[in-house]
Amino acid sequence: MQTVKLALAGFGTVGTGLARILEENEELLFKRSGMKFTITSVLVRDIEKQRDYIPGPETRFTTNPEDLTADPEVDIVVELMGGITLAREIIIKAIKAGKHVVTANKHLLAEHGIELFKLAEEYGVGLYYESSVAGGIPIVESIKESLCVNKIKGMVGILNGTANYILSEMTTNGLEFDTALQQAQDLGYAEADPTFDIEGIDAAHKLVVLIRLAYGEDYPLAKLPTEGISKVTGLDIQFAREFGYRIKLIGQVRDVCGKLEAGIFPALVKYTLLLARVGGNYNAVRVEGNAVGPAFFHGQGAGALPTGSAVLADIMALTKVGKPNNTGFYSSDLKEADILPPEHATSEYYFRFNVADEAGVMASISKVLAEHNISIAQAVQKGDISGPNVPIVFLTHKARAKDVKDAIAKIDSMPFIAEETVSFRIL
Repeated sequence: MQTVKLALAGFGTVGTGLARILEENEELLFKRSGMKFTITSVLVRDIEKQRDYIPGPETRFTTNPEDLTADPEVDIVVELMGGITLAREIIIKAIKAGKHVVTANKHLLAEHGIELFKLAEEYGVGLYYESSVAGGIPIVESIKESLCVNKIKGMVGILNGTANYILSEMTTNGLEFDTALQQAQDLGYAEADPTFDIEGIDAAHKLVVLIRLAYGEDYPLAKLPTEGISKVTGLDIQFAREFGYRIKLIGQVRDVCGKLEAGIFPALVKYTLLLARVGGNYNAVRVEGNAVGPAFFHGQGAGALPTGSAVLADIMALTKVGKPNNTGFYSSDLKEADILPPEHATSEYYFRFNVADEAGVMASISKVLAEHNISIAQAVQKGDISGPNVPIVFLTHKARAKDVKDAIAKIDSMPFIAEETVSFRIL
């Protein structure tokens, strides 16, 4: 019986989950692969730390990365530590030592993926990363293999479970943003510093990875328009519901006449769509191919066992391949995408203006929108008329992002505007 020897860089939530699955599903793994999988070494920061789970007597804990990358008996290095600098160094050394690599590091792949894919191709080894996007959902392998004969017309999804949990709690239980965020932190869904989750940065890393897989082109992370959910209020959630929508943090890419339009942004999603009904800390991705049509993927976006499952799937795939399929394309030399300038993107919009309760305000706003080629689909004015200010909400027909930006800038300079205008796209 052949034994596949694994070396883990990091032994936190995902590493522990992987080790548990290896033990619990050992018989199944042998039936599917004819192989035994063992963890020979684990890189950690503190060897003396008490751990809830230890893989087995054959596993050696170390603080020296060379014990992973220079060990000739190690077949696959599994990078689960996160971060950029040390993780990149370990992966590069593992590749140059002729070892396959499995990583869950979407940040590293977004920043340095092109470099690492070229290096892996040069050394003829696999660099697999199913667990880097959407946890246990098999979206990477599906695009790379099952949907590889399709021209991808577009993808749209919920790529961050923390943000989705916060918005779900605001929608279902009427919580304000700060309360929902604190609840997410108490449950362990959000970090003490939640910036990457709530400002859309984590979702942006994942979208860059998916764009490469779907189009064989690199959309640089620095060029990807990214907006988070910190400006979403309970009032916006309420208005969205009244119009028949739910607010979600969306990652989207679509082919517009040969150019890629992409971004991360909060958007109103019609409640009848499956995407609007993805609740809690779940993820979902809708992929549309020119042959297969729409395909919808939904499941746990994080967690020890779901993500560990995705890691182990990559490990098993690497034991079966001849030439590794790292990018889903014949060459790993991916050119930069032809990007549609973000200001040219078109969408329907939701606007909320907080204005002084006086005559002529709605007419003045409508006039500015018309001057900027923005057509109103629906309008509603509500609020406590005994107070000095009231909200006015407009839903628009499709408008160009530049026109929207210019119109809002002009409206916000008017004397009757009480606070900065809120605007979200509508899917």
